[in-house]
Amino acid sequence: MDAALSYAGVSAGYHGTPVLTHVDLTLAAGQRLALVGPNGAGKSTLIKSMLGLVPVLGGTAAVLGRPPAQARSMTGYVPQTDSLDADFPVTAAQVVLMGRYRRIGWWRPTRAADRSAVRAALDQVGLADRAGKHFGTLSGGQRQRVLLARAIAAEPRLLLLDEPFNGVDTVSQEAILAVLRSLSAAGVAVVLSTHDLTVASELADIVCLLNGRQWAAGPPGETLTAEKLRAAYGGSALVEL
Repeated sequence: MDAALSYAGVSAGYHGTPVLTHVDLTLAAGQRLALVGPNGAGKSTLIKSMLGLVPVLGGTAAVLGRPPAQARSMTGYVPQTDSLDADFPVTAAQVVLMGRYRRIGWWRPTRAADRSAVRAALDQVGLADRAGKHFGTLSGGQRQRVLLARAIAAEPRLLLLDEPFNGVDTVSQEAILAVLRSLSAAGVAVVLSTHDLTVASELADIVCLLNGRQWAAGPPGETLTAEKLRAAYGGSALVEL
């Protein structure tokens, strides 16, 4: 089976200018990768490159054995800031159903399989009882769990999450972590960016330290060391693991 992610000497950026360089990563099915670094380090850029939304300017990049853009239908994405307006009159279940649109096709009726996938995804994130609730009336943590359910409903082989714990309450964070562990146990590869070194240490199989370039990558115990964190953060890292 193709690796979920295979990056060799990758640089990525905008308008021909690299934001991130020297990225070498391999992620197998079922593995969890945490991207760690300060604000502006290139974490979001790297995730978007995996979706084919940011161009790879150098090196070779493959997602599920394909060029990133061609693998997008097999990839789930939970963005850092979602474009969905909390005031838009849509229920939690309708938001999750959006994750099925590629399978359904535009303007086609939903099928029993789609409705079942929506129910299962909401149940997986612990919000089955909120299916009919207006998305905007949910708490920030619950909205984030609904967006995760939307990604799950697409039945991805690779799940990408950009700072999924920002502004999320403890209950929702624990629920999200439990879902990510369950998904990876089922063979889904997971990539998430985070500022939380404890989450990275406890959740990830591989941690990648970024700040304009890849500074280190490997198991948490080998990567989240005081020396490597200070190097990646420019000497300003506060290490509390």
